[in-house]
Amino acid sequence: MAKRTRAPRTQKVQPLFPEDRPWTPLDDGHRDRSFVRKVKAQSPNQQALLHALDTKAMVLALGPAGTGKTYLAIAKAVEALEAGKVDRILLSRPAVEAGETLGFLPGALEDKLAPYLRPLYDALNDRLGGKRLKGLIADGSIEIAPIAYMRGRTLNNAYVVIDEAQNCTYGQLKMLLTRLGWHSTMVITGDPDQSDLLPGISGLAGIADRLAPLPKVAVIEMAESDIVRHPLVADMLAVL
Repeated sequence: MAKRTRAPRTQKVQPLFPEDRPWTPLDDGHRDRSFVRKVKAQSPNQQALLHALDTKAMVLALGPAGTGKTYLAIAKAVEALEAGKVDRILLSRPAVEAGETLGFLPGALEDKLAPYLRPLYDALNDRLGGKRLKGLIADGSIEIAPIAYMRGRTLNNAYVVIDEAQNCTYGQLKMLLTRLGWHSTMVITGDPDQSDLLPGISGLAGIADRLAPLPKVAVIEMAESDIVRHPLVADMLAVL
């Protein structure tokens, strides 16, 4: 009698983004936890950035990916909000694709911006927890605004973080910088060497050079030695 062979069991594959539950930037998942940690500098340049964030109303943090520029800015923004130093956090980032076009994105303004602002949501989730983050966005304490909608505004009593500023033109950055209002802090982060704009269009390096001599503005330049991601990232950036 021939020996029967049992067909292998097929495991049910869980889709990464189920159709009945599309991904949103406020998907907390395992990151739903409270803000319980204090941020500590991992390098002298990170320490200089933290000091600048505590003492200056305008800070430009420049440097390669993985040096903690955005994370430290978000952490200080959350600390300022929880301490009552500001009334709200405002986050903005240019909607520029990295070498590819996503085309039309469905949904409301927040839905269209969500893919571009995912790194900011990740940092906020890590510092606040998903449930608290949802509540702060709902009551307006945390605002997500596209750069195109910032013209004409005066940002008082706010902690403003402009991320990926290397994808802003000189004119856009000049407009953003002049939005700073009373009792506010503005942080501009970006890597001038990784702009997704055409050569010569990014205004971040030029703006930083012009603002560096001002005593009330801090321009902090990070280096490969400040990278806190996988050590291979620093090695690759050194040769790429």
